[in-house]
Amino acid sequence: MIRKIEDALEVVFVGLLTFLPLVFYVIQKITSVQVPGSEYGIANLVFLFACMAGVITWREDRHLSLASFSGKLPPNVRGVTDAVSNGATVFVLTMLFVNAVCQLINPDQFAMTVWGIPVKVAFVFLPLCYVAMLCMVAAKKERLVSTVVGAVLGIVLSMGAITGILYYLFGFGADNVPALFAIFNGWNFIAAKCLWLFIVFFVVLAFLGVPLFVVLAGIAFVLLSMNGGYTDQIPLETYRMFTDRNIAAIPLFTIAGYILATSSAGQRYVELFKALFGWFRGGTVIAAVLVMTFFSTFSGVSGVTILALGSLLSVVLKGSGYSDSRAESLITSSGAIGLLFPPSAAIIMYGTTNYFSVDVFDLFRAAIIPGIIMMIAMIVMGVIFDRQDERAPFSLPAIGTAVVNCIPELLMPLFICIFYFIGVFDLFETSAFAVFYAYLLSTVIRRDFSFRKSLAVVAESIPISGGVLFILGAASGISYFILDANVPAIVTDAITGMVTNKYVFLILMNIVLLIVGCLMDMFSAILIVSPLLLPIAEYFGISPLHAGVIFLMNLSIGFLTPPVGMDLFISSYTFKKPLPKVIKGIVPFLLVQFAVLLLITYVPWFTSALFV
Repeated sequence: MIRKIEDALEVVFVGLLTFLPLVFYVIQKITSVQVPGSEYGIANLVFLFACMAGVITWREDRHLSLASFSGKLPPNVRGVTDAVSNGATVFVLTMLFVNAVCQLINPDQFAMTVWGIPVKVAFVFLPLCYVAMLCMVAAKKERLVSTVVGAVLGIVLSMGAITGILYYLFGFGADNVPALFAIFNGWNFIAAKCLWLFIVFFVVLAFLGVPLFVVLAGIAFVLLSMNGGYTDQIPLETYRMFTDRNIAAIPLFTIAGYILATSSAGQRYVELFKALFGWFRGGTVIAAVLVMTFFSTFSGVSGVTILALGSLLSVVLKGSGYSDSRAESLITSSGAIGLLFPPSAAIIMYGTTNYFSVDVFDLFRAAIIPGIIMMIAMIVMGVIFDRQDERAPFSLPAIGTAVVNCIPELLMPLFICIFYFIGVFDLFETSAFAVFYAYLLSTVIRRDFSFRKSLAVVAESIPISGGVLFILGAASGISYFILDANVPAIVTDAITGMVTNKYVFLILMNIVLLIVGCLMDMFSAILIVSPLLLPIAEYFGISPLHAGVIFLMNLSIGFLTPPVGMDLFISSYTFKKPLPKVIKGIVPFLLVQFAVLLLITYVPWFTSALFV
């Protein structure tokens, strides 16, 4: 029953986030009057959606994590690592809860009201979200001891927040509770002295399968403790991230992509591109790459496209004479190309994080030509490996039929690009339109889903967006530390003192970003690493847009980079192939992507051509 209530409530939030922006837009256009509190109200609805999505994602065990290596350990060792991972997870969730409560009762925070409702009513969902996760962990009685130890440590080491709570409630200061302040100061001292030890500890936890948002929140906690103990900034940064209007577009685009991927849209696109290109050598390859690119622009996480369409496209390619290995390698290698095309969540995230230097709209334009080159490179590779002699003949009637059958699907990306790029909708309104159109298309026009089934599909998409949002919330705490401690300036001074040549710096930047791309998820890498590299790139005279495209291309290739590129594991799971075979198959495609990366890196014209 609780599960059904959670899913129903989250579907209602999706409906509100889809329809309210469009309704407010129509009202404003008709009456030329802004609906009072509309933007702030919708922002807090996004916050409620994000909190509930986090709970559902935890319930479904779908929070993003690196592949766990604990399963390969001996049973006695695995028992210890599982206990440590569980205790650390409880510690972090307890810490997040205590710090969120501290800000909840802070009289200086969330004093505003929206539509007559205090914002504190919305913020209370964040500590409740952490409590729900803790309850689900505590329900696993076999880990009771590590759960209790983690909770106690979470409370003890969150003394900064607890003393804040006592101050807000009773006016207690250091004179009233000196022992608590001594614990607080002692922990801050330990955090400063053992900073790298703690960071290594949390990184190891990531490889043991602990959710990435827990790992990032733990690192943020240690960094802020070392820097003065303002750990209650983590929930504030999480709230700021969840209520950012551009960030709110990411889960909506993800939901739209998921609806399309589970409907008949994928099959219709495949049939269209087969009719257009299937009559000549490599035509089926063009169809597969175009379909993968289109759907990954929406999903935000390339692995979703591989999971949703990998089997379908594999059958199409193998039916055209491809071997299993070549077909699956091409699909895997094409999974992240869409991250370079609008409305890519990666571009939205990068532009939002570095809004002082780049504009999301301009970054979309700068990435189009590099994206097309990468797509063409994969098509060329696919054509080279196409050995089939027999193909369906060219048929104009078949093309006409396929085009007519796919008109509504073709109109969707056209409408999205037109409405956004000519300024009819802002990014969030465009994402709301995308969900509305995808739902209307799959439920009313195509009738792929009944009404009940359509709601189930929307509910199934929630864990994808929930995992992304909580990573953003946790990583924003590290971003706050980076800016507060003036880390970008320190790193810039250090690197420019050692590297004086622009081209040497570009080589080093690519190497570092490839490593980052295969070890970190895309969104936390953008939040944490891009603010560090962008000032250095500008120092060497590299335009922010060019640096942004290089950054994003590296991350997309990082999904494929051994040993822990995320898409390698997703492909292994989707096609039921051992990881070494997946890696061996994608090597030729990966080398070509490296070559395209170098081309874009050293020929900046490709990122600036559309601005001439």
